[in-house]
Amino acid sequence: MKLTSTLVCQHQGADVFTFTLRNSQGMTVVLSNYGGIIQSIIVPNKAGNAVDVVLGFEHIQEYWSDEYVENYPYFGAIIGRYANRIFQGKFTIEGKSYQVSTNAGKHQLHGGNMGFDKKVWDVLTSSNQEVVLQYLSKDGEEGFPGNVYVQLSFKLAETNELSITMTAQTDQATPINLTHHGYFNLEGTGHIGEHELHIIADSFLVQDADFVPTGELKPVEGTAHDFTMPKGIAADWDATMGYDQTFVLNSVNQKAAATVYAPQSGICMELFTNQPAIQFYTAKHLAPMKGKNGLEYGPFTAFCLEDQVHPDAVNHAHFPNTLLRPGETYTHETRYVFSVRA
Repeated sequence: MKLTSTLVCQHQGADVFTFTLRNSQGMTVVLSNYGGIIQSIIVPNKAGNAVDVVLGFEHIQEYWSDEYVENYPYFGAIIGRYANRIFQGKFTIEGKSYQVSTNAGKHQLHGGNMGFDKKVWDVLTSSNQEVVLQYLSKDGEEGFPGNVYVQLSFKLAETNELSITMTAQTDQATPINLTHHGYFNLEGTGHIGEHELHIIADSFLVQDADFVPTGELKPVEGTAHDFTMPKGIAADWDATMGYDQTFVLNSVNQKAAATVYAPQSGICMELFTNQPAIQFYTAKHLAPMKGKNGLEYGPFTAFCLEDQVHPDAVNHAHFPNTLLRPGETYTHETRYVFSVRA
């Protein structure tokens, strides 16, 4: 396995690097300490040809261009402090009310205006097996309480497994809910409707018109959200809307929480996680733009599987806990395992 690193530029007064991990099986991962962004994941298809299975840009500077930020989809970034939505940007901890920044109408989305996705992370270590990044989110950042120390570990194995481990510690009680926001297309390009999806979830969260959970869980059985058996993503969807829904996983165990297979390329991706939910999003709101190699991106040209705790859990007592307290360590484990089916 080989690691190469390149100092690309400076941004926000800090050095921005790209790191390239390669294994002997033909898999390559390119990532940056800007936003913890994964720019590229290249795996062989059933014909042995290399396919880049994530959307993004060749040059890291494109991720903060005015054109991209105007229609910002969070390509490949680490999301924090809080993935998904917080209702009206408000929550209460031990009787004290907090108002955080709002950047999705009256709600907060993905950590606010300048979340973890827009930060230059410190490079703690880099080796031929692992890249570790670190960031200090200071007390009051985007309105959140507490100084939070966050570490990200990216590892590429010979088994074509990319693992992302996120840990956090705090000096005050604060909500923490991280995720990786990768946009995947296992054919490399085109519409993702024929990708076959399997999610081990018997229920999903009911949400309001702003995509904020109401607190109600609904069974997937008998609905278009039933992926308990593999089926094409477009098999039952509303073709004008696709999916943007939180699926509550049945359990956390050694089985893949979600599996996606692209028949044309033969590429299969399994997602393993220790988180209780997955936000499944089919890029309805992705603005048309040019990506790597001149590829055209737009609605339904990718899917996201954002493993996390339920959105707005900080405001729903019956949802899993997202409060991190001093002396505790938040640990989020995500593994993407790639293989080929004939």
